[in-house]
Amino acid sequence: MPEPVDAVEMRTALAGLRRASGLPVTFGGLLSDARHARIAELNGAQTNALRGLVISAGSGLGGKAIALARPCAVTDYPLSRHISHEYDTAVAAEGLRSVVAVPVVVRRTVRGVLYGALRTPVSLGDRTVDAAVAAARDVEQALAVRDEVRHLLALTREQVAGPGTAPGAWEDVREAHRELRALTPRVADPALRDLLVAVCGRLASASGARATPAAAREVRLAPREVDVVACVAAGATNAAAARQLGLRPETVKGYLRSAMRRLGAHTRVEAVVAARRAGLLP
Repeated sequence: MPEPVDAVEMRTALAGLRRASGLPVTFGGLLSDARHARIAELNGAQTNALRGLVISAGSGLGGKAIALARPCAVTDYPLSRHISHEYDTAVAAEGLRSVVAVPVVVRRTVRGVLYGALRTPVSLGDRTVDAAVAAARDVEQALAVRDEVRHLLALTREQVAGPGTAPGAWEDVREAHRELRALTPRVADPALRDLLVAVCGRLASASGARATPAAAREVRLAPREVDVVACVAAGATNAAAARQLGLRPETVKGYLRSAMRRLGAHTRVEAVVAARRAGLLP
C-alpha cells in the first residue's frame, strides 16, 4: 500500500532538519483535529517512546508551539518552568534535554508540529531554530500544494459534468487545467502526480475539440511544452509563465518555440488553437 503523502513529506523534512542542524533527534506529526497532533515520524530516535504520542494544544513544548503558532524552545526539558510536563515520561525515555518545537502553519491554521532535540542541556542557537523553521516551511508548502490540488480536482469534477457543460464554464476548466499542470512538478508523491497527469488529459479532451487519429499521432509535445502553451492560452507573457512554472523566461521561450514548431504554428495564438485541435488543451 502506498505511503500517505503526509508521511513522505514529514519524513523528508525531518531528515533534512537533522542534516542541516546537526541535531541527533528529530520527530513530528500532523494535527488530527484543531487541538491534537500525533507524533508519527521519528529520525534518530533510540526508542519508540515518542511514536504515537498525542500532543494536545497548550501541553508540553509542542503543545505550546501549537497554541501560540510560533517556535518554542527549552534548554533543559525536564527542568523547564515555561512548559507543562504531561509528556516527561516519554521525553525522559528518549533522554532528550534541549528541544525546539516549530508549528506547521498553512494559511494561518496550525497543521502540525516538528521537533529537534539534543540529549544534553545546552542553549539552542538561532541557526538551529532557523533550520527547524525552514523544515516546517517545507512541510507547509507541500501541504499547501496538496490542498490546492484537491481544490482544483473538486472544481474540475463539478465543471466537467459531461457534454452538457455550459459553454461559459470552459474558461474555468481551462484555468483549472493550467493550474494543475503548473502544480504537477511540485508534487512529491508519484501516485498523486500520475493522477494529476491523468486528470489533465481528461480535461484536455473534455471540450470535444479532439484531434483526428492521424493528427493525434503526429502532434507530440513534451509536458513542459504543454505547460507553457497552457499559460499562453490563459494570456500569460513569457515572464508571467516563467513565474507560474518556476522556470527562467529564456527557458519558457525555448519551450514555446519548440512547441510552435511541432504544432506547425507561426504565432502564439496559432499555437493555442493547434494545441486545442490536437486535444492537448481544453
